[in-house]
This record gives sequence, structure tokens and C-alpha cells, in this order.
Amino acid sequence: MMHDPHGQGRLMQAGAPLNRARLAVVLVHGRGGSPEDMLDLAEHLNLPDIAFVALEAAGRSWWPQSFLAPLADNEPGLSSGLGLIGKAVDNLKAQGIGPQRTLILGFSQGACLALEYTARNGTGLYAAAGLSGGLVGTGEDPGPAQDALYGYRPKQFDYNTRFSGTKLFIGCHERDPHIPLARVRTSQEVFAKMGAEMSVQIYPGAGHGIVEDEIKVLRGLLNGPA
Repeated sequence: MMHDPHGQGRLMQAGAPLNRARLAVVLVHGRGGSPEDMLDLAEHLNLPDIAFVALEAAGRSWWPQSFLAPLADNEPGLSSGLGLIGKAVDNLKAQGIGPQRTLILGFSQGACLALEYTARNGTGLYAAAGLSGGLVGTGEDPGPAQDALYGYRPKQFDYNTRFSGTKLFIGCHERDPHIPLARVRTSQEVFAKMGAEMSVQIYPGAGHGIVEDEIKVLRGLLNGPA
């Protein structure tokens, strides 16, 4: 299973039954987190007509290094995690909830994975949200390491996905110890060029956690379609 470390991870379901749910949310936890953590967030949203599916990373981490590290340093975890999100989306579709009624939501490392899945495979998704996260990227940029990227080199962001009506939200603190503001801004630009309806909220000061304003944004997204 080393080539697919997350392939047998749990898919925990909560909220509305799929046959009665208005929308479904795929939840992706952060490093050291668990599906239960994300289901606690789902409960806090208090939306009884939404179905939630929470994913589980092997060893509570989707990959070993920072998301800013060279891509090869985080394989096979990155590819395996992307595959698990795809499996969850396919399972929802098979049970009557297609991408147009699905939102991908992640926190921290899980936000990076959720955003990367959306950029690579998110055509037709209703929405995606990354809380304290940014895009991982598709390749290494030849440029030098940058202080704005916490000493890492930049990435390339070459995606073929084109969005039409997909809503996308990224929330992050101005001085997040794990997510550079520069990468958040780059992610915003990349998604906007791909046609996503972008919304980015930068919270002042230092921090790395979910704030109440993000809960309000999520409720707004999930209260959108009839």
C-alpha cells in the first residue's frame, strides 16, 4: 500500500441522508487531525439538510513535508490523497449527488489538498473552500528560494481545469506560520484565471485556525442553491 497510503482510509458520513440531502460536503482534515475533527466543524455549521463525508489520512497526515516543499518529497501521499477525494466525489455521484451539488472543504494541510484537487479535477463542482491553505502546484519553478515562501522555491501552476459557476473561498491569517500570504495570493490569481468565482478573506495578525467569520462564509455558500 505504499503507493496508495490513503486508499483504505475511512469515509465517515454524517448529517442528512444522501437521498434527502440538498448538498454534500467532502471534509478533509489537517495534519494531526481526524475525520471526527471535521465532523465537529460540520455540526457547528448546523445545516440539517447537508450531507457530510469526512476523509481520513493514514497516520493523520496527507504527506510528510510542508506543502511548499518539492512535490517529490510529498509523494506518494499527495497523489494518494487526491485519489481519495476523487473516490469520495465518485461515491457521491453514484448515490445521486453529482459534482454540481458537492463542496470540497479542507483545513490546513487538508485545505491545500482540497484546493489542489479542485484545481486539477474540479470541473463542474458547486464550490470549494480552503481554510488556512493554498495550492500545492504542479511542478517546480527554477526561481530561487524566497523569504515570502518561508525559504522555499516557487512552484508552477499548470492546470487544464476551467470553471463555470464554481464558487471558491480561501480564508487565512495574514501571518500564518504554515501558509505564506504570497501563496494564498498566487492561489487566488490562479483560480480566478481558471474562471472560479473567487472570494478570499485575509484575517489580521498571526494565527492558524478556523475563525467565526469563516463559519459564516461557509453557511452562506451552503445556503446558496435550492
